Amino acid sequence: MADDLGRRGTRHAVVIGGSLAGLLAARVLAEHAERVTVVERDRLPDAPDARPGVPQGRHLHVLIEGGQQALDTLLPGFMDELRELGSPKVAMPTDMVQWQAGQWFTRLPATAHFYSGPRPQLEWLVRQRVLADPRVELVQGADVVGLTGTAARVTGVRLRERGAGAGHEPRTLAADLVVDASGRSTRAADWLAAIGAEAPHEETLDTGLAYASRVYKATDAVPVTDAQGYYIVPGPRQPYGGVIVPLGDGHHIVTFSGLRGDEPPTEDGAFEEYAKRFPHPVISEWVAAAEPVTPVHGFRKTANIRRRYDRPGRRPAGFLATGDALCAFNPIYGQGMATAALAAVALRRALADTRRVPTTRRVQRALLDASRGAWDISAGADKKMPGATGDAARPQPLDKVTGWYLARIQERAAGDPAVGAPFRSVLTLTAPLTSLFAPSMVRAALFSPVPDTPAAPPLRKDA
Repeated sequence: MADDLGRRGTRHAVVIGGSLAGLLAARVLAEHAERVTVVERDRLPDAPDARPGVPQGRHLHVLIEGGQQALDTLLPGFMDELRELGSPKVAMPTDMVQWQAGQWFTRLPATAHFYSGPRPQLEWLVRQRVLADPRVELVQGADVVGLTGTAARVTGVRLRERGAGAGHEPRTLAADLVVDASGRSTRAADWLAAIGAEAPHEETLDTGLAYASRVYKATDAVPVTDAQGYYIVPGPRQPYGGVIVPLGDGHHIVTFSGLRGDEPPTEDGAFEEYAKRFPHPVISEWVAAAEPVTPVHGFRKTANIRRRYDRPGRRPAGFLATGDALCAFNPIYGQGMATAALAAVALRRALADTRRVPTTRRVQRALLDASRGAWDISAGADKKMPGATGDAARPQPLDKVTGWYLARIQERAAGDPAVGAPFRSVLTLTAPLTSLFAPSMVRAALFSPVPDTPAAPPLRKDA
């Protein structure tokens, strides 16, 4: 079969991983294949509950606007259904008390919004929609232990039932296309090596950041505010992060973050004590007055990792990577779910493009391009953090000038609506980073004064 993923009648596609990236890839592939099989190592819950295969599932997740638009494109009416499930809608900057780089943000009229409901709720809704398609089937409780085929072409995957010993002979599932959506811990490098192919080069950038989260119920004793949440944004001079956002039903998720060697603890009292590191006590006061509902859960795997399948190498046709298996970000920036959805939109466009043959390399490049905006934000911010390691942490010739310019944009975004709106569009993945270099933005960054911003946490919109 020629290296053509879209027009020669793919009979069977296999997707490794049943999380958001894998499910949404399956949704798109069902438009082209006779049959799509999603292989998931977990046994998936029948309700919107957390599962082991999403280790950060108990932590803060937000669905930013780029992801909202992509999900509605892939699954029409999805956002209406998510709202019906009670996922809170948080307007930016109106609904958040936000501190960054020494400034409190003015709570200007909203130009962006995100949804902050629990991650299992959103994933469950996606799963219901995707698996309702009779062309998509799910194999649960199975590990992919390898690929079949050669360095020239992948012809399927080898599966072993979870819990079966290493001596248990794996079975083969033949496929015309295999998509790796198994997450940041993917074993694709080993799978490719076993069939004589080359693994992609990995770009890494790791600040050693760790975070810890706990669900609380607000009480009458928490600080009185008309905001929905709080956000202390970490930076090179103030490396501690703190977020409080609503989950629904009067519950809030609280997430603290810190760098290597000063990670937030998971013990009850120590978690609350950690909040005193922030530059203002407003979050510490909120946590002290709220009622804890869950234990504290920690998470440590936050390195930015990009696997460069787009670069030359001996790699097989019929094998793609998407989601965190392709490009994993520091989760603290809240881009993962949106990027998974944007990648699926990119996959759809690449396969449906009538101007070009959708070869493996061309489609893989489209998937990587879909993650570029999130990578530029996440890796760009993390590169400035103290102690950052990895080959992507190395300074580039323009870093100093670009960093100076973006710092001027950021300090004006805190109080100038003409700068803040484009700035938030980039952060929510609805506009490219290059839009911050438009003539109007350059004029604002170079010539406009820094606007006045609140001297204290703006607990009221009119403060």
